[in-house]
Amino acid sequence: MKQLVSMTINGELHEVAIEPYRTLLDVLRTDIGLTGAKRGCDVGDCGACTVLMDGQPVNACLVLGVEADGAELLTIEGLAGLAPNGTALHPLQESFLDHGAAQCGFCTPGMLLAAKALLDTNPHPTEADVRFAIAGNICRCTGFTKIVEAILAVGASNSIGKHRGELGGHPPSSPLPPVTSGTAVGQKGAA
Repeated sequence: MKQLVSMTINGELHEVAIEPYRTLLDVLRTDIGLTGAKRGCDVGDCGACTVLMDGQPVNACLVLGVEADGAELLTIEGLAGLAPNGTALHPLQESFLDHGAAQCGFCTPGMLLAAKALLDTNPHPTEADVRFAIAGNICRCTGFTKIVEAILAVGASNSIGKHRGELGGHPPSSPLPPVTSGTAVGQKGAA
């Protein structure tokens, strides 16, 4: 038996009747038509299906659609809508382009949303903070260095906070130090 679920996705209210066993990923892709969240492993290991639910990153393949009833969701399709001054891309998207942090693009939506969640709570993360925040997102193309550099650059430039009114918008006086290899404390393997 289907249940009526109401959720705000990228600022728009959606009501959809769904079976209680269907995942949020399936609802987003099939019923709503938002295909940016990717079906990768389907068991919560790869992060390709990451979306923000009430500001927190979740694996949409592990969340039932009915669990999102009343939730506010942000998908990659809505990220550009948060860009300051009507620009076409969000500062994270621009930084990923500038730093060559996206190659095949399969992991990119999940990486960007995990990074947004981090910068929303920690506008000036360390390299270890970034690596820990994206540890649940697998990229088989870039080796993570350029992804980490792109996220650190946004944190250093205050672009996110300035847009959200949380930071002063003054760029750092010195350039970013180079990203070093290694892992975050408590993290298995390199991010």
